[in-house]
Amino acid sequence: MVSRRLDTTQSTRGRILYIEDDSASAHLVERILTNQGYEVTTAWDGLEGITRANEDRPQLILMDINLPNMNGHEITTRLRSLPNFSNIPIVALTANNSPGNRKLALAAGCTGYLTKPIDVSRFPQQIDDFLQGRVEPLSPDEKQIHLEKHAQRMVEHLEEKVRELEAVNKRLQQLDQLKNDFIVLVSHELRTPLTLISGYSHLLNQIFAAPEADETQEPVRELVSGLDTSVQRMRDVVLEIINVSRITAGILEIVPTQLKLHKLVHKVCQKFEHVCQERALALHIGDLKHLPPIEGDREQLELAIRNVLSNAIKFTPDGGHIYIVGRRLEHGVELLVRDTGIGIPPEEHARIFEQFYMLGPIEKHSTSKVSFQGGGLGLGLAITKGIVKAHNGRIWVESQRRDLTHPPGSTFHIFLPLQRSTRQKPKSSIQSD
Repeated sequence: MVSRRLDTTQSTRGRILYIEDDSASAHLVERILTNQGYEVTTAWDGLEGITRANEDRPQLILMDINLPNMNGHEITTRLRSLPNFSNIPIVALTANNSPGNRKLALAAGCTGYLTKPIDVSRFPQQIDDFLQGRVEPLSPDEKQIHLEKHAQRMVEHLEEKVRELEAVNKRLQQLDQLKNDFIVLVSHELRTPLTLISGYSHLLNQIFAAPEADETQEPVRELVSGLDTSVQRMRDVVLEIINVSRITAGILEIVPTQLKLHKLVHKVCQKFEHVCQERALALHIGDLKHLPPIEGDREQLELAIRNVLSNAIKFTPDGGHIYIVGRRLEHGVELLVRDTGIGIPPEEHARIFEQFYMLGPIEKHSTSKVSFQGGGLGLGLAITKGIVKAHNGRIWVESQRRDLTHPPGSTFHIFLPLQRSTRQKPKSSIQSD
């Protein structure tokens, strides 16, 4: 939006909002009225005009009738429904000078009707007249006739927009399905060569790890070790894609057994000991032995807890703290992972569980999944939500804000029912899907 305003410290004859999508017309009107002492703001379409009207509270609104998305009649009807705009002058300024169009504009709520091209010598006086209370007349019978036409056109316009939205939504669904199919196809195509590369890498590691291996081959051994690490990283990425595609398709396989969460949590934490030492992160595990056993898939729940803990590690600055505690609720158990990290803004609490969503600028992410603000595909929390949901549980997050200077921390809640076949909601916590 481009607008020119007089210095607000100076007195003005009045504030005028001009809604016009043609820049030449907008600049001409703006110059004429500004020279006469008015304060003029320009908006380029109806939605912007309504927003500016609410913010600036103009004393008169000028608008073109033929505007994109919302025409002048619809904008006028909307403004008249707002409490602060029931009586202010709204003047149509259009190139259409047909009597029918004028009556339609007045019936929709316009105070007056001016045509283009404007008469530069008379235009300021015409504006002043409307500010002083001038209202162009329209008989009750004419108003009723044209109100019916206006209502009919609004319904037709609404129907047109609904059809457009339906077409766009259908196309988006098709594109989403193509994306899912492509992801599944690519992930499965990658598994075969990765399996071969992984197998050969493992064989090379065994060869160079043998006692009779020549010490001069140490550089090659390091290269093979690096290859093995990279292959494992690629395998993890492929498995993430496969998991999220299964969750999306609703075919995630769950093999339930009786589980003790304290054993599962300790097993996951052991895998992050080295990372926590490197980054001076203190990992505190509460007494989870008092939690009752639950029914769940050991492998899938281990992955879910690992993803949440990995997320806490990624977004906690070096030297921070991570706490894992649990509590028994009436129908299940609740696992809480709290960190002293940089936090998550409230408006992002739901979005972080969406597929491929990453918080913060993507160019600032590193490729590491455990370094501070490390990157990834943005699938970890989406997979975790899918796994928890498959167990008839819930996952949500509590965090006040995102702040790198004074990290507020975040707390992830994972509620799991004692029996997977039942679904109960925890009573004592804030929840969000």
